[in-house]
Amino acid sequence: MKTVQISLNSIDKVKSFVNSITQFDFDFDLISGRYVIDAKSIMGIFSLDLSKPIELAIHSEANLEEIMEVIKPYLVE
Repeated sequence: MKTVQISLNSIDKVKSFVNSITQFDFDFDLISGRYVIDAKSIMGIFSLDLSKPIELAIHSEANLEEIMEVIKPYLVE
């Protein structure tokens, strides 16, 4: 499992992020405080505070380079 910080501070970013990660069969979780939600759930994402970075947990060791390339636009530097 790998965790990274991402920013989803607009509706368009949320939509494109979900579309990007649904191509993978792995589980992705978004963690904000004590809340953990499925990162492939648009409704779940909108229940979080999107004004600050969110932790993304990637439940896979395989294809990690490909996943990181796909989520690169959302990573917090």
